[in-house]
Amino acid sequence: MRMTKSNSTRETFSGRRAFIFAAIGSAVGLGNIWRFPYTTYENGGGAFIIPYLIALLTAGIPLLFLDYAIGHRHRGGAPLSYRRFSKHFEAFGWWQVMVNVIIGLYYAVVLGWAATYTYFSFTMAWGDKPIDFFIGEFLKMGDITQGVSLEFVGMVVGPLIAVWLVALGVLALGVQKGIARTSSILMPVLVIMFLILVISSLFLPGAAKGLDALFTPDWSKLSNPSVWIAAYGQIFFSLSICFGIMITYASYLKKEFDLTGSGLVVGFANSSFELLAGIGVFAALGFMAAASGHEVSEVAKGGIGLAFFAFPTIINEAPFGQILGVLFFGSLTFAALTSFISVIEVIISAVQDKLRIRRAKVTFIVGVPMMIVSTLLFGTTTGLPVLDVMDKFVNYFGIVAVAFVSLIAIVANEKLGLLGDHLNETSSFKVGFIWRLCIVITTGILAFMLFSEGAKVFAEGYEGYPSWFVNSFGWGMAVMLVIVAVLLSRLKWKNEVQVSGE
Repeated sequence: MRMTKSNSTRETFSGRRAFIFAAIGSAVGLGNIWRFPYTTYENGGGAFIIPYLIALLTAGIPLLFLDYAIGHRHRGGAPLSYRRFSKHFEAFGWWQVMVNVIIGLYYAVVLGWAATYTYFSFTMAWGDKPIDFFIGEFLKMGDITQGVSLEFVGMVVGPLIAVWLVALGVLALGVQKGIARTSSILMPVLVIMFLILVISSLFLPGAAKGLDALFTPDWSKLSNPSVWIAAYGQIFFSLSICFGIMITYASYLKKEFDLTGSGLVVGFANSSFELLAGIGVFAALGFMAAASGHEVSEVAKGGIGLAFFAFPTIINEAPFGQILGVLFFGSLTFAALTSFISVIEVIISAVQDKLRIRRAKVTFIVGVPMMIVSTLLFGTTTGLPVLDVMDKFVNYFGIVAVAFVSLIAIVANEKLGLLGDHLNETSSFKVGFIWRLCIVITTGILAFMLFSEGAKVFAEGYEGYPSWFVNSFGWGMAVMLVIVAVLLSRLKWKNEVQVSGE
């Protein structure tokens, strides 16, 4: 491959430890803490571990290897790396970049909520009605049927802008001094905090009841295809694969690097944290059920309901509740921050590759407009419904869609062999036919996820939202991602640093 001088001086991680901390920091995010426990509970409890592990081994880790190979071999962000496959592939990279733009816009506001609730935990500011406080006093949520509001909410806007400034400050420092150094500090702190939280939760009255609910296997669930799709979906969304992050991070690795060995560490570390989160969360929910005289099924929640409804209730009733609150919401904040940084880095790397401008300048060019748009969309009284719809559609009709289309292109153009050879050049764990077969099978699973979910949303709508709202912030947004990606792929590269297809 022909390299230019500017490409040969690309920033790099200082070593394997720096990369692994950054990669784990990206993978371990909100989904590990508030999605995995409830997904496990809903899909067979202990029995769900079987499809989950199969999904990890047949889809998660193989796709992680694939992303590493693309980024490391082609030494660029997502658009440049795909361009070096073929000029016709560049749009896939920009599609991934646009997915990260949408995720970055709304991820910042949830990060701001978590940081604010860390502070609230000291005084339990949500009072004895956490749901009413979150919806009414904190978000001041308006009626979406009356249209999208531009009425800003002070308690949301302030932290939202603050987290943007922190993240952009880290990113402006660069790959090693900013991303790697921040991850190497925050990830050990996150693990220590979460371990303390889990151990504390295990000693709460009723914890065993929660763990029984989580881990008691319902073997009959394994015959349900939706359970297997849930397992593949959890792995797919959890590992930061197929939407540019791991391609970008791998492009910052030195030439001689153990790609697959590091990928195994990242994959299993991510899943270990998810299991730890499941234990801690359901031990706390068991306490909540026992204290309120309800069954665990009546208090178990996922997502925003777990974090901002259930956990404040647990904190109110638990011994040393303020400490539990700081540990839980602090962990949520650190996990979200490292993931948020990785999302914005995909965009910065792509723009820097295309325009060949300094990192500090491109961080400003990317970050400031995104911060403004993020505030306009999610700092208002209708921010939560907008977030809900955009999150749903960018995950299924953004991430899953671009993953499916790009994998089809890679497989159809016989690029898997080249990528496998690249992985085997320096890696300790060798890949071959089984790895390629896993990629092909996973492509089929992604197709099923994409089209089955699309048919469901077409037929039923989404969460009862008005059709104009879903069409604008859901389907309209998903289509615009593709249009903008194609347009960006037509722009000329500064100094034509890209190489032609091989």
